[in-house]
Amino acid sequence: MFPKAGGQYVYLKEAYNKLIAFLYGWSFFAVIQTGTIAAVGVGFSKFAAYLYPPLSDENVLYELGAFKLNAAQIVSIITIVLLTYINSRGVKNSKILQTVLTVIKILSLFGSWMPIGGTALLTGISAAMVGSLFSSDAWNGVTFIAGEIKNPKRNVGLSLFLGTLIVTVIYILTNLMYLAVIPFQEIATAKSDRVAVVASQYTFGDMGTIIIALMIMISTFACNNGLIMAGARVYYTMAKDGLFLKKAGELNDASVPAWALWVQCLWASLLCLTGKYGDLLDFVIIIVLIFYILTIYGIFILRKKMPDAERPYKAFGYPFLPLVYIVIATAVCIGLLLTKFSTCGVMFRLQNLEFRLQLQS
Repeated sequence: MFPKAGGQYVYLKEAYNKLIAFLYGWSFFAVIQTGTIAAVGVGFSKFAAYLYPPLSDENVLYELGAFKLNAAQIVSIITIVLLTYINSRGVKNSKILQTVLTVIKILSLFGSWMPIGGTALLTGISAAMVGSLFSSDAWNGVTFIAGEIKNPKRNVGLSLFLGTLIVTVIYILTNLMYLAVIPFQEIATAKSDRVAVVASQYTFGDMGTIIIALMIMISTFACNNGLIMAGARVYYTMAKDGLFLKKAGELNDASVPAWALWVQCLWASLLCLTGKYGDLLDFVIIIVLIFYILTIYGIFILRKKMPDAERPYKAFGYPFLPLVYIVIATAVCIGLLLTKFSTCGVMFRLQNLEFRLQLQS
């Protein structure tokens, strides 16, 4: 219905109003996209440290009071800056890089698969779901660049369906491989959560661990390339609506929002200094889920608000599936607030503060 750049920001603006869109857009910049970029960058450095231990977060380079600057944070920031530069040179370069890296990581995964022949429960499941929810969160990334896609009314929906389906199949097969080759206890106690490295040791020996570390570095690098490319388009659309910094609405000679890319780079780099991988995931996922709930509920609103609008795609399972999603996502949010308030609760309070400040203005 809305085949233009901005994705979820546009949908929330159309379903609700500019206030909700404003809150989403700034949350997207402050937490969701930049926090995800930072977390993926930290993930890259985690496996780089396996190949070269001095790059570990245990290698503290500078310390001032409670703040500690480690080598892993430096590596994360360097990758974010490099990918931002590549994206600032035009969509074509980043598209080629994304395609090449995606092909490499999927081919390498095939090699890994070859050897495969109540309240307390709710909160526990919610806490355990953070990683898997985060791993699939970029499913809607293609909507942010809809304005630069050929025939978006057809290809955006097709990309969403095929992308989500393929990634889900790959994710399930990979986890089945872990369960088939690694004892449960070793999955739970894998050093730095590097379960894939443990699996490769069982499957291929010492050489396999090097291969798997390289594979995940390629995967996280490619992931951040897509995140960095998509994120700047949201700030660009917001700036055009007068809801973000004005310069973010300008395009450079390569027809990309370079200023938006670099301000995103700066904030994501700062977030790399704030915590470890798990903390960054907790920061992101609670806010992501809140806005997903609002977006899915927006389907019901738009059915009443725009009953005669052209709908190239139908909402499969409407109204049952959207309602099921809203209920489950709400339950997960509540569970996260109960189990991980030190991280999720901080972001929830910041979101409320942002909302009050906007109302006052």
